[in-house]
Amino acid sequence: MLPAKGCNLDIIGWNRLALSLQFPTQTSSPSCDNLLRQSYEARRRIPVRESASHFSVVRWSTMPNTSKRLEPRWPAMLALLAVGGLRFALPESLSVGPDWLIIVVVAVLLIPATWARRRGKDDLNKFLGYVLSSIVTVDMIWSLGLLVAALPGHRQAPKDLLGSAAALWITNILVFASWYWRLDAGGPRERELRGVHTDGAFLFPQMTLDQQAKREMGEQCWSPGFVDYLFLAFNTSTAFSPTDCPVLSGWAKILMMIQSLISLTTVALLAARAVNIL
Repeated sequence: MLPAKGCNLDIIGWNRLALSLQFPTQTSSPSCDNLLRQSYEARRRIPVRESASHFSVVRWSTMPNTSKRLEPRWPAMLALLAVGGLRFALPESLSVGPDWLIIVVVAVLLIPATWARRRGKDDLNKFLGYVLSSIVTVDMIWSLGLLVAALPGHRQAPKDLLGSAAALWITNILVFASWYWRLDAGGPRERELRGVHTDGAFLFPQMTLDQQAKREMGEQCWSPGFVDYLFLAFNTSTAFSPTDCPVLSGWAKILMMIQSLISLTTVALLAARAVNIL
C-alpha cells in the first residue's frame, strides 16, 4: 500500500500513530493518519523473521561479539601423558608398581573426562581432572622421597641417578603447570565462560595492558592457556620464583613454594652426590 501524497512515514509518524492506537480520540483522523493506521496494522502482522532482516545490519553492527573462545585441552592431556611416560626413566627402586601403571591410569581416566566435557558435565570433568592431577602428584612425591632416601647409601649408579633426577625435575614442572592451569580463576571452563581473563591468582603481563594497547596487539579477548602456566612452572623450577607474573593468591603462593622446594631439593641433592662421585 502506497502512502498518500504529503504523508511522511517517519519515526515520529509511527510513534504518533502508536499513541493514537493506545489512546483513541473521538474525532476521526485525516486520510494520512488513516493510511498510517492501516500501514501500522499491516506491518504488525508481518512475521518477525521477515521484518528482522530490515534491522539485521544495525543489530549485528551494534551488538558485541559474545562468542566464547574454547580453550584447547589437548596440551594439558599431553602433559599428563608425558608424566606417565617419564616414569619409564625411573629405576624400579624409585617407583611403586610397574613402569606402565601411571600412564595407563592417566589414559583410562582421560576417557571419561573427555566424555564429560563433551556432554557438558562440567562438575564431573573438574572432579576427574583433580583426581588425575592428584595421582601424578602423589606418585612424583613418593618417587622423590625414595630418591632422597637412596642417596646416602650410594645404592644408585651415577647414570641412573642422573636420569632419575632429570625425570623428576621435568615431572615437577608438568605436574604443577597442570595444577596452575586447573585452579586459576576457577579452571579452564570458568575462563571460557568469562571470555576475557581479567582476574586470577597470577598477574599476567597481558592483564596490565590498557584497552587501546590490547586492541593494537589483538589481545582484546586474551585468556591464559596451558602454555602460559607451563612457562610459569618452568620459571619457578629454574629461578625458584616467578619472573613476569606476580602471584596474588594464597593457594598459588603455597603451590609455588612447594614446587620450588621440590626443584631445589632435586638439584641440590644431585649436585651434592655428583661432587662425592667426582
